[in-house]
Amino acid sequence: MFDYDYVPLPERAPLKWPNGAKVALMFTFNLETWDLVKDTDQPYYAGGPALLPNALAGRIPDYPNYSWREYGQRIGIWRMFDLFDELGAKAGCTTNAVTFERRKAMTDACLERGWELIAHNHEQGELLTDFHDDIDAERDIIRRSVEMYEKHTGKRPTGWLSSSLRGTLNTPTILVEEGFKFYCDIMNDDQPYMIRTDAGPIVATPYSNVINDFTILTRNARTTDEYRDLLIEELTVLHKEGAKTGRIMNVGLHPHVSGRAYTIRALREFIEYAQGLDGIWWATREEIADWYADNHEAHFPGQLG
Repeated sequence: MFDYDYVPLPERAPLKWPNGAKVALMFTFNLETWDLVKDTDQPYYAGGPALLPNALAGRIPDYPNYSWREYGQRIGIWRMFDLFDELGAKAGCTTNAVTFERRKAMTDACLERGWELIAHNHEQGELLTDFHDDIDAERDIIRRSVEMYEKHTGKRPTGWLSSSLRGTLNTPTILVEEGFKFYCDIMNDDQPYMIRTDAGPIVATPYSNVINDFTILTRNARTTDEYRDLLIEELTVLHKEGAKTGRIMNVGLHPHVSGRAYTIRALREFIEYAQGLDGIWWATREEIADWYADNHEAHFPGQLG
């Protein structure tokens, strides 16, 4: 079990980021890999949430939905890597454990750049919530994910994002037991905070399903200009507010969405805008978690009481 305090923003002390930064800005590439089929007659979105309706039974290959997402692995991710290289920007990458072996070029590209890799379940379609009543099965998924990560990186992961953000009441406790520092599933804040678990504390570094290309472009059908403008508007407001108390901004990116030829310009123009602002901390989640673990008492005391 886990819990955290409800502390409204006015009751917190100002959050003072290192070097007077106003916003800790994170780009998160999702390096996800799905099974083509599963041994079930239940609907299974091969390749993640369906673009085309009428999902097929898991045992039947759903090539339109699967290959739509696979475009990001074959083309889109390389367009995104090229853009970030050109602009001198960096991202963190969440990765399913199976990506290390089935789509190794993607994880290698992240490691070659010295970017942060964040554990993101074993296989994308295997949700932890499918095992919410079986803590041992959930622990096995997390441990198998850790083992694969360690095998391919030479170290254990420090952060976790669940597939589809579907964690359980047990997930943070298992993560602390396995040595994780931060947890990304709880999307309720513009600042980090501490989560209490039966095994000890863990830092919440919230992901965002709103400031997210899948929501903006695929679910809400925004244009490339609207996508860029929404990102700029979010950062503009957070930057202004961050002069009083620091904020985080996470931009969730999927290679089959932002990596399309017609959408990549939005990322370019947003990054160029962000690079023109003062007080941006181009942080990794681990950097944020380490700093906050050491400084949370100054932000709002008693979080772990």
